[in-house]
Amino acid sequence: MKATLKYIKKVYGKIIHSIAFYPVLISSTFLILALATLYFETRELADLLKESLPSLYIQHTETARTILSTVIGGILSLTVFSFSMVMVVLNQASSSYSPRLLPGLISDKKHQIILGIYTGTLLYCLLILTSLGSYNSSEDSVGFSTMLGAIFGIVCVALFVYFIHNISVVIQIDHIIDKITDRSNQFLDKRLSCEEEIESMRDEWKVIYSTVSGYYSHFDSDLLPEPLKKQKNSIEIIPFHDEHIWEGDPLFKVKHRMTSEEIKQIELCFNLTNDRHQGDSYTGGMIKLMEIAVKAMSPGINDPGTAIDVITRLGLLIRKVLKIPPSSICQKDQLNLKIIQTNIAVNELFQIIVQPIRHYSRHDCSVLLELAKALLFVERTTQNEEAKKIILSEIKVICTTLESSELDKADINKTLQLINA
Repeated sequence: MKATLKYIKKVYGKIIHSIAFYPVLISSTFLILALATLYFETRELADLLKESLPSLYIQHTETARTILSTVIGGILSLTVFSFSMVMVVLNQASSSYSPRLLPGLISDKKHQIILGIYTGTLLYCLLILTSLGSYNSSEDSVGFSTMLGAIFGIVCVALFVYFIHNISVVIQIDHIIDKITDRSNQFLDKRLSCEEEIESMRDEWKVIYSTVSGYYSHFDSDLLPEPLKKQKNSIEIIPFHDEHIWEGDPLFKVKHRMTSEEIKQIELCFNLTNDRHQGDSYTGGMIKLMEIAVKAMSPGINDPGTAIDVITRLGLLIRKVLKIPPSSICQKDQLNLKIIQTNIAVNELFQIIVQPIRHYSRHDCSVLLELAKALLFVERTTQNEEAKKIILSEIKVICTTLESSELDKADINKTLQLINA
């Protein structure tokens, strides 16, 4: 039963995040609306509304057919143009920034809603136009429906103007960086608000190993059976969010002995995916920012300004990450069963986020200087002594990278002086 529930939740998540979800939902609504208005046209209330508001009705069939045909042709053109433009934008984002940004751009609900209204208007007008040629249709049987179709066409034109404005904003790299940073900050604030630090000695706990490979996305405690939730026991999740584990790697530890059936029930709660960026977490957001900076410093793009913008955001995020303890409990529904989450280690955080930027920026003094200044800011403001040592070591590596580079010696000396100031 729990396996079925997990599968249903997985399918539900895919449907909700699909680009076709809102268009299908909105289009279905327009189809129902078309049927409802056609039914309304046959009722006595429609005649009363026609007498009181005659300007709302199209009186002639040919006029109605011309209006509906015009709306259908115009909306088809807007749809093709709008989403050809989306494909161009996605191609530009993939080639200039990072292909990891595509899921976020594709899943933009505003664009999906606009697409849904476009296709819904097309279906609505097609259904009304078809009804004009139906058997026993009267001269003015779709006057009100045609008027609504014309209004929907005007709304689509307004949405097209909004779409052009929105797409020009969404593709700007500053907007993308700010959006990812804000999302990562939200995850960090949520994590910090519910963290409870715990003891670090768990050597005698039983280790359970993974039976599959993949990126650890999240632990779904809702899938735990009630008897297991009421047990006074503790589970430590070993991988951090977005960490890849192989089959046979340690997956979690348990404090007290459990039956094989209970262990299988816990394993069912783990969500491992093949896509590192499928889930939402602060580490995933920081990795996306890192990839934007690395892509910006590639020879084909060579955009140090974007890399510097990313580094200034990463400095603030890293400082906040260092406030999270290595292991912590996030109590949910006051469970007796304690679920301990392992957070990313400081040295691994720097290896994943900082080192790639340093490596790909080794030929640019301005980017290395900004990276060193960001690390000095984090070192100055954090209370984590282990992190301070790692940061100072990373700054020394930056200085060594500068000294061994083929850049102008005068630029190197000036940069080193600013770092050591």
